Amino acid sequence: MLEVVDIAAGAPPEVVGFVVSRGPKGGSRYELDPGVTSLGRHPDSTIFFDDITVSRRHAEAEFDGEAVHVRDVGSLNGTYVNQCQLTQPQTLDDGDVLQIGKFKLTFFRGED
Repeated sequence: MLEVVDIAAGAPPEVVGFVVSRGPKGGSRYELDPGVTSLGRHPDSTIFFDDITVSRRHAEAEFDGEAVHVRDVGSLNGTYVNQCQLTQPQTLDDGDVLQIGKFKLTFFRGED
């Protein structure tokens, strides 16, 4: 008798997130959970940056379990992906650089 084996069950879980590549928190790593992650200078932000170049409510990253979409939420200095200012939500690819104020965050996705 044939046995059905779920090969995905043994695979390591995929993790997505950001590594701060420039700014006072250089080297910090933030893994994203499914749902919306807020980025900003407001103390309630999921990813908090205490710097005047960052708006209190600067940007959001939404992880739907498959892709991460980032959007500016009315920041004064703008939100950039690979040096292009966001005017609408954008899906991130591995290695994309998100800039919020003077902080640069490199997006990663891979196995844990």
